[in-house]
Amino acid sequence: MSEQQELQPAFSIEKIYVKDISLEVPNAPQVFLEQAQPEIDMQLASAGQQLDDGFFEVTLTVTVTAKLPEKTMFLCEVAQAGIFQIRNIPGEDLDPILGVACPNILFPYARETVSSVVNRAGFPPVLLAPINFEALYMQQRAQQAEAGNA
Repeated sequence: MSEQQELQPAFSIEKIYVKDISLEVPNAPQVFLEQAQPEIDMQLASAGQQLDDGFFEVTLTVTVTAKLPEKTMFLCEVAQAGIFQIRNIPGEDLDPILGVACPNILFPYARETVSSVVNRAGFPPVLLAPINFEALYMQQRAQQAEAGNA
C-alpha cells in the first residue's frame, strides 16, 4: 500500500450488534385487556468512544414507552451499537461522523429490534419514524454553544 493510500480518509463498518436490550410489561396480564390506544413516547441517546487507533464504538439507545392514562403498557429499550473504522479524518469532521453518520447507520437496526421485541411481547409492532440525526446534532451543538456562553 502506498503512503498516499494510507493517508486517504477511510470509513467502514466493522460490526453492528445489539449491546443491550430490555423490555418491561409491568401491568401484564391486565394491560392486554385494555382497548384504549396508548401514547407512545420515544427517547434517543447516542454516544461514541474510541476503542483503538482508528476504531470507534457508537451506541444508539432507543427507549420507547407506551402509556395509558393510568398505567404503563410497556417500556422497551434497545442499545444498538457499531464498531466503525475511521481513519485520516480531520478532528473537526470526526464529531459529525460519530454524531450523525454512525447513528444514521444504526437506527434502522434499532428500529427493527424495537418492533420485533414489542411484537414478541404480545403488542402490535411499533413502527418508529425515520430520524433526522443531522438536525438533532445541530440542535445539540447549538444548545452546547448556548450553555457555554451562559
